[in-house]
Amino acid sequence: MPLRGHLAAGSGVKEWVAQGADILLITLDTLRYDAAQTAWNQGRLLVLGTHLGPAGWQRRHSPASFTYAAHQAFLAGFLPTPVEPGRHARLFAAEFRGSLTTTSDTFVFEQASLPQALGARGYKTVCIGGTGFFNKQNALSRVIPDLFEESHWRPELGVTEPRSPQHQVAQALACRDARPNFTLLNISAIHQPNHFYSGASQDNLESHTAALVAVDQALAPLLQVSRPTFVIACSDHGTAYGEDGYWGHRVGHEQVWTVPYAEFGLRP
Repeated sequence: MPLRGHLAAGSGVKEWVAQGADILLITLDTLRYDAAQTAWNQGRLLVLGTHLGPAGWQRRHSPASFTYAAHQAFLAGFLPTPVEPGRHARLFAAEFRGSLTTTSDTFVFEQASLPQALGARGYKTVCIGGTGFFNKQNALSRVIPDLFEESHWRPELGVTEPRSPQHQVAQALACRDARPNFTLLNISAIHQPNHFYSGASQDNLESHTAALVAVDQALAPLLQVSRPTFVIACSDHGTAYGEDGYWGHRVGHEQVWTVPYAEFGLRP
């Protein structure tokens, strides 16, 4: 499906799909909003930082507190919601009667998920796994990858590999072909364990942030595009490092529900 016409600045994903542009969804697994915004404020995000607005990351609420539930929601059109009250229009949505957040600018589809919808429209759909829910080692961890035409997971893409960002980006680049591509890149590096990114003996907020900086550097080749690409970069959930006695995620804490979000268009 060749690219057609011109994409105006600020066009939503519906227009990019209509023009046959690539769609890239980067989920920065476990990334906290405060860590992401601090890294941006300090000028440490040399790649992603150039695509954020003047205020940095958007502060949003995730639809779920752990990876599997959040990604199922994302792929059905329920991306992180702006923290401000109100009805916020969705970028894309599975069609159903009575939706209050579907507008004329929403990419609406009859399939159950975005990869299935884009696949039916001529896209190559690719899932680059990172965390355990993508490792295809049991029935549960095959559910999300099986929504895609092509999926990849190996130990070097996973959470225990310090160079996982570079390996994941290389895999994503190797999967590109002449068709319009939809790629889900589930970044594993920020998820625990992440202590090796700062040299700490155990995970903490400093190593969490250092992992994000390493990911940012690794993403550079992926964002040097050869054709128009609509990018969504966000976290699926945050995590706690002892705040109010909480550790980890899958709990209803502010540090878990509040996530960074960005969307932007890239042109060659």
